[in-house]
Amino acid sequence: MSGSAASSQLESHEVHNQPEARQPGNLWHEDLPLREAALASGARADHLERAGGVIGSAANRHAGEEARRDPPRLKLFDNGGRRLDEVAFHPGYHQVMAAGLESGYAAVAWDGQAGGHATHAALVYYQMQVEPGAGCPMTMTYAAVPALRHDRGLYDIWAPKLTSGLYDPSTRPIGDKPGATLGMAMTEKQGGSDVRANSTKAMREGNHYRLRGHKWFCSAPMSDGFLTLAQAKEGLTCFLVPRWLEGERNAIRLQRLKAKLGNVANASSEIEYHDALAWRLGGEGDGVRTIIEMVHHTRLDTAIAPAALMRAALAEAHHWVTYRSAFQRRLIDQPLMRQVLADLALDWEGALAVAMFMAEAFDREDDPSRALARIGVALAKYLSNKRCISVVGEALEVLGGMGYVEDTPMPMLYREAPLNSIWEGSGNVICLDILRTLAREPLAAEALHEVLDGARGRDARFDAALEQHRSRWKAIPPEGEARWFAESLGNLLTAAALMRTAPDAVVAGYVTSRLEGNRGQLAGTVAGLDTEAILARLGPGG
Repeated sequence: MSGSAASSQLESHEVHNQPEARQPGNLWHEDLPLREAALASGARADHLERAGGVIGSAANRHAGEEARRDPPRLKLFDNGGRRLDEVAFHPGYHQVMAAGLESGYAAVAWDGQAGGHATHAALVYYQMQVEPGAGCPMTMTYAAVPALRHDRGLYDIWAPKLTSGLYDPSTRPIGDKPGATLGMAMTEKQGGSDVRANSTKAMREGNHYRLRGHKWFCSAPMSDGFLTLAQAKEGLTCFLVPRWLEGERNAIRLQRLKAKLGNVANASSEIEYHDALAWRLGGEGDGVRTIIEMVHHTRLDTAIAPAALMRAALAEAHHWVTYRSAFQRRLIDQPLMRQVLADLALDWEGALAVAMFMAEAFDREDDPSRALARIGVALAKYLSNKRCISVVGEALEVLGGMGYVEDTPMPMLYREAPLNSIWEGSGNVICLDILRTLAREPLAAEALHEVLDGARGRDARFDAALEQHRSRWKAIPPEGEARWFAESLGNLLTAAALMRTAPDAVVAGYVTSRLEGNRGQLAGTVAGLDTEAILARLGPGG
């Protein structure tokens, strides 16, 4: 039975020209560009259709809103003064976590079926539109699996629980749980991204180690364990630190929760290890080499996340202008508004296409595909996240004052927009990583340029932009040009990805506005876009 409608006839005036809130729907059904990119990348349509209904449901969205409204609280002690080191969450957080994990967020990539990473990437895309904070622990759980392969014993204990598709937030040791999550704690106060400067010490004690030190950022501290880095006798080493032991709590002391700009439903903490029990993962001194597989897989998620945030913001903006009028015309019918929205939509479509293309590369086992995934996901993460901030900001502005208040999702999306550019390597770190990869791994450069050469012939302006890039940088550029180089290469890769799946109007619009360069610097300052065709893809179902 439907409820009574809100009253528009008030004592002082009648409410009109105020669009109703956008109604939740199946995230698969309402997103044609996703369906195109997912199918081209080998993702599992039936799985995504089911998950799109669950994650995009009104109940799941409401749970996410409640989790943000009542953020995590630190519980250091019980009422008798005994140490707890726990975080309490609103029930909505647990509901969102269960919906994501039971939809296969952390499991589907590892079940041995085709298209696992592409399907996973689409699930991330769903999650980040609805409640981004809960995506953090689920992403780390997904990404930890390949790192665990460095130790067969630890893998056999932990991997089945991480990939079970079950959510169990209880404070029990791993052997007693049907499902588990795994976090990551690497950075320290003095080093940040420079993890080789870490000072946490690892002391061997028989077949395990004891860790003493601190971590400046430990997201999802209620995870069942963490991959962490500490200095052992032979150098920086990777360890698995369980959160809960048999009959006791491991000596992981929560210091405080971070008061963050966004991502508020997810707890991020500062921790100390007080001789915490840890199991070595990989060889002593091989810490970075061991944990890098986890970092690499989290980067896939940080590459698809900005596409999700842009999609969510643009869907709200498109809904608003469709049902809002100004100066005797619907906003959607006004040429300047159409130009702005179409220009913004090109960044969303490009980010989605290139991330799904890279997810397909993750699914392939051959060496060229693995090399392409390494370089391509870094380019996608850098470019798409830099664009996300301005796209979400412009979409917020479309709603005017309404976009600036918490009655809409826009403030949440805007606060979220910078995060994935910072997580797993901020802009400069990623750009320098790109230069190192191309210098050290010739196969990465070969695989990337094979993709770019394969896109030749569809648009002469793409061909010219590719030649201009190669003429400008005949070799690895100097460090000071790393951002320019990465942006140029990222634009070319994105255009090539769009050529795989997008219609001519989108491809031509992207080449016109991002490669040809005959435009202003702000949104909507470009001519020649087929706004009718581009905007049609923003509506329900495309």
